[in-house]
Amino acid sequence: MGADTGARPGDADGRREAKALARRPMHGIVVVAASLSVWWPAFTLGAWGELFFDQTLMVWVASTAAFVVVAFQPRPFPHRTRRLIALMVPTLWLVLSFLPDTGDDLVIAFIDLLALVVAIAGIPFTLWVLAGIFWPGIRRGLSRRTVALGVGAIAAIAVISFVLGLNQSGFLTCEDFTLSGNSEPPGCVHADTSEPEG
Repeated sequence: MGADTGARPGDADGRREAKALARRPMHGIVVVAASLSVWWPAFTLGAWGELFFDQTLMVWVASTAAFVVVAFQPRPFPHRTRRLIALMVPTLWLVLSFLPDTGDDLVIAFIDLLALVVAIAGIPFTLWVLAGIFWPGIRRGLSRRTVALGVGAIAAIAVISFVLGLNQSGFLTCEDFTLSGNSEPPGCVHADTSEPEG
């Protein structure tokens, strides 16, 4: 008779399930961090109709740092070349921004579109790349439904933040923006400081 190894038919499945459950909090952290990174650019786009330079430069810093990490990763990293190219997009935007203004509307529109992509998609993508480096197993066992749910949540936060920016006058005042160190967006309303008649 063979020796009893103690393994049960369901043990392998149980271990796999336990590993998948252990990775779930990391997926959630990436979604929350990505959502935190997209809400403000989306809100400013709605409220002011433009992106602030510090937002796009922040993405450039993060993506450049991630580029270095990916480029010099000692172990093989899946799809390294594609990720390196994607992480170079913010640098491409920065280089194009230095080009003299030729008055070509097509070039200006392309640079503006690139800035929008960098600001809204740059940080979530960078976070996802870094998560894959620091937690190599994070992508294993991810179903398409799970990925779609995470991307959908981030996209929904971005859209809602944009709509809130468009309608900032409904729940914020000009003084709220001034107090927070921002300029007053177009269409903001001033707080009613008049005293009620006695």
